[in-house]
Amino acid sequence: MTWTVTIEPAGKQFMAEADETLLEAALRQGIVLPYGCKDGACGSCKAKALEGNWDQAAHQPSALKTDEASQGYLLTCCSRASSDLRLECRTIAALSDIPVRKMPCRVASIEKPLDDVAILRLQLPANERLKYLAGQYLEILMRDGSRRAYSMASAPDAGDAIELHVRHMPGGKFTDPLFGTGSTRIKEKDILRFEGPMGSFFLREDSAKPMILLASGTGFAPIKAIVEHARMKSIERPMYLYWGGRRPKDLYQQAICERWAVDLPYLRFVPVISDAWAEDGWQGRSGWVHQAVIDDFPDLSNFEVYACGAPVMVDAARRDFVERCSLDPKLFFADAFTSAAD
Repeated sequence: MTWTVTIEPAGKQFMAEADETLLEAALRQGIVLPYGCKDGACGSCKAKALEGNWDQAAHQPSALKTDEASQGYLLTCCSRASSDLRLECRTIAALSDIPVRKMPCRVASIEKPLDDVAILRLQLPANERLKYLAGQYLEILMRDGSRRAYSMASAPDAGDAIELHVRHMPGGKFTDPLFGTGSTRIKEKDILRFEGPMGSFFLREDSAKPMILLASGTGFAPIKAIVEHARMKSIERPMYLYWGGRRPKDLYQQAICERWAVDLPYLRFVPVISDAWAEDGWQGRSGWVHQAVIDDFPDLSNFEVYACGAPVMVDAARRDFVERCSLDPKLFFADAFTSAAD
């Protein structure tokens, strides 16, 4: 059975088969809806059903709360049409002409700034480039058919190598081999395959608003791509970068951020540590990273926010920035880093 799905207010339509999600159907026909994890964990693909019926698969409660579901909201990444549908959600024209590709790559280098963080650089085939927007992610294709998603930390115009920041998840199908704890090991010169680019998290270049760049842990990766791309394109909007970690060492590329703050007069860097040890000698900002933003900017009504990291941080920032700081919810762009365990 095939159903017609209409997207309002754009008035765009696509056909959805009974065995595919609404998001899959839209992307297959070149209509890009907001999305992130594609697994019902981040909530980026939330839409409101105005008419019609659908079947909602299992998802994380934080991605779609019970009261939202009762009001007709759904997650397009894990909902299937069971009649013609009319949905209210945004479409993203900036992504419509960027093809999603499957490509091989070679592991050019593996650097481990922390015991549980690796900086992986992937070399593309000769004369090949991947077109993407700063902030998007790719999916590593595993031999068993599973996928692992990682944001690209390199700017789109940085060259023919792609940089990923990977945190070790014990038991992870990809991270155990990368960190040498599994039966196999990923090493330099190995060949991998990936598909990308993906996601609707990217720098909105057509805006002039100042930006809050908010990261926790390896959520710094797409923020790094955004800053470096803005620098290359001479985008000099005010940027306030807040990077949070439990201990100072968790800010594994703090030196790069400090260099940006010196070189770029429009960028301010604020590191925030939540659980420093006495031996760390930390004298900077302490507490939750999104609370530091609230303390500094109680009025965010004229800002855009780009938030990346743990879902708990992203969810708290979205709620508090909108409810307490008057942020326009449409200007909160997020990429919540979810794992297979999530």
